[in-house]
Amino acid sequence: MAPERKRTAGYPRSRGADARGERDRIRIAQSAARLIAEHGISDWAHAKRKAARQLMLPATAPLPSNEEIEQALADYHTLFRADAHAASLRAQRTEALAWMRQLAAWDPLLVGGVAAGWATEHSDIHLELVADDPKPVEIALAGMGVAYAALPPRDDEAAISLRIATPAAAVRIAIVHPHQRRNRARRDDEPRLDAAAVAALL
Repeated sequence: MAPERKRTAGYPRSRGADARGERDRIRIAQSAARLIAEHGISDWAHAKRKAARQLMLPATAPLPSNEEIEQALADYHTLFRADAHAASLRAQRTEALAWMRQLAAWDPLLVGGVAAGWATEHSDIHLELVADDPKPVEIALAGMGVAYAALPPRDDEAAISLRIATPAAAVRIAIVHPHQRRNRARRDDEPRLDAAAVAALL
């Protein structure tokens, strides 16, 4: 009978550990969201680790996913800075739409936090363009007198990534091949907005 008692006694402890882990993950997500929103931390892995240290949790504490950070950011904006966030998000979307219209030849999509609505005032605007060759995009930007910097691609799909500094917000442009856009797998809740959809939001 002893082994049976051991298994029965161990089950509640396991469930308790799972519940504690979930609570810790939520607390880390909330604290990391505050750091990201208030201090402009762009490295979310760093924000998660810093939040865990501030909460005095062990190094083995489960860290939240990026999707949980996104939800925590949305909650933070709603609770603490609804009006300011609405104003900054509108300004970012207005800036995004202006660039999308200038770059309309490459079928731009607004992606990331500005599209989804959880972006902070420190967030970059992320646009995705589609082109067989990224060179014409760079030539067009140069023709407009736009200064930009080439960046390492954020994922394996982008042929090239560019960053443009503007007074309103930095704009990151990822240029992908047509077949990559067609075959891209994405989350169901990940918005990818064309210019008409962005204009409708405004």
